[in-house]
Amino acid sequence: METLRDTAFGKLVRLATRYQWMQYPEEQDSSIWVEYLKTETQKEEATSIADTQNENPDDLEACGIYTVMSQVSTRSRRMSSASTIGAPVQSIVISWRGPDDPENPQNWSTKKKFFVSTLIWFLTFAIYIGSSIYSPGIPGVEEQFGVSSVAGTLGLTLFVAGYGLGPMIWAPLSEIPMIGRSPTYVLTLFVFVFFNFGIIYAKNFGMLLAFRFLTGFIGSPALATGAASMGDIWSPRIRDYMIGIWGMFAISAPVLGPMLGGFAFSAKGWTWTIWQLLWVSAFAFVLLFFGLPETFAPNILARRARRVRRITGNSAYMAESEIEIKEIQSVDLVFEALIRPFQLCFAEPIVLLLNLYIALIYGILYIWFEAFPIIFEELHGFNPGEGGLAFLGILISTCCLVIPGYFYWKYKYQSKYFDENGNLAPEWQMPPACVGAFALPISLFWFGWTGNFASVHWIVPIIASMLFAVGGCLIFNSIFCYLAHAYPRYAASVLAGNDFLRSSFGAGFPLFATAMFHNLGIGWACTLLGCLTIVFMPFPFILFFRGRKIRLASKFARHDI
Repeated sequence: METLRDTAFGKLVRLATRYQWMQYPEEQDSSIWVEYLKTETQKEEATSIADTQNENPDDLEACGIYTVMSQVSTRSRRMSSASTIGAPVQSIVISWRGPDDPENPQNWSTKKKFFVSTLIWFLTFAIYIGSSIYSPGIPGVEEQFGVSSVAGTLGLTLFVAGYGLGPMIWAPLSEIPMIGRSPTYVLTLFVFVFFNFGIIYAKNFGMLLAFRFLTGFIGSPALATGAASMGDIWSPRIRDYMIGIWGMFAISAPVLGPMLGGFAFSAKGWTWTIWQLLWVSAFAFVLLFFGLPETFAPNILARRARRVRRITGNSAYMAESEIEIKEIQSVDLVFEALIRPFQLCFAEPIVLLLNLYIALIYGILYIWFEAFPIIFEELHGFNPGEGGLAFLGILISTCCLVIPGYFYWKYKYQSKYFDENGNLAPEWQMPPACVGAFALPISLFWFGWTGNFASVHWIVPIIASMLFAVGGCLIFNSIFCYLAHAYPRYAASVLAGNDFLRSSFGAGFPLFATAMFHNLGIGWACTLLGCLTIVFMPFPFILFFRGRKIRLASKFARHDI
């Protein structure tokens, strides 16, 4: 009942019944709300944390996983030299009901945490699959609307471009105390589902492209703040593992898309690739509407404070997040959401190089996907559905080999390098990327020259594709963790800039992919891509062996370890 009460469905029931159904403890017993008042002990602890942040502003665990709104709050506090408890005298702070408050997401049972995490993972899968599930239907789009193959590919690239731009809006919106993550996820998913009808029933090609961009843009909240949702409910020691699983779903979706879309296109035409996307996203909406509670602590406390104000009739009772949001200048929000990501992305050498590396791999991934139908359908005679099955090697490698191996390394070896305060030098995130840097070019050379000839059995390039998954997953996870740990105060901006640059490459590269593979041939085209990955191969090693020296020269990066 507690979980259902905090879902979108529960909130609507409470609103419709004027808060008579699904009541919170303080609504059932009006004496309980007194326990929410911030005690002197809590104030002293908060003051101690604030002092620690002032003395050591790079403390990772004091910052947590920052998204845009919390960066703005920190910037405002720093500029005003006020601590997080610097509330006006007339405000009375509403907080947790002791350290074991069951409404605090960090105190949820493990079963509930896994249930909520699974919903976020599935939501991420349901949106990410929308990019590649369209690809097998591109020939049908070309035929129906009379456009070229490059124009047909725009339906893929505009979707990717949309979810690259979306985080600039949805990340700060999900951190506004009275909005939170759950409404952002559910409402945008509802719109996402219905916008897909605009694609299915598009009257002209321009309408199709417009709705493909809008669905990517409106569907991006989970892609922008999914990792932050994991940080909301899991402790720092477990958080990296949960983010790794979330990343596995993000990788699995575009891999499965061509298989599902291929069978649908073969049977019913290109619109059925979008029907599949609509069905999986509609199912995700139903699950989230009835099952996803709020995970963002400031939102939970802000709604608690609002209930206390309604019970007491006293407007002085406020959550810290409500007090804090009043101090935020709109210019600060615009700066952190729109300017800071580009400042760090292009003016910070480490961030720029790592973002370019990830963006290149992401772009190569979308180019490389275009080689699969050429190899397996044109050379080996697969139909579009069977051609999609060729992607399963990547999925199996990711889920059964790479992620378990990565987790084992983190648990068995990386854990030895945490200090007594639970901190880890960011450079110790890079060893898996060093392995992945070798796997990528080997995979591309192997895939290209074994896929170039129909006489080579089709299983050989599929095995080669499994090695690409090894390289891609290890590099992605290592760099994401490195950026979050090296720039804890600016993690939101760093990752938003990464998402923008990555999606730009992913959107642009497929436009010339088919022509490149046909003109150069599979072997030489993959050789060119493999050589590009070799150019960036030294970066993980440079960061591992010399990264601390480079990091200490930055005014944005963490300096304390």
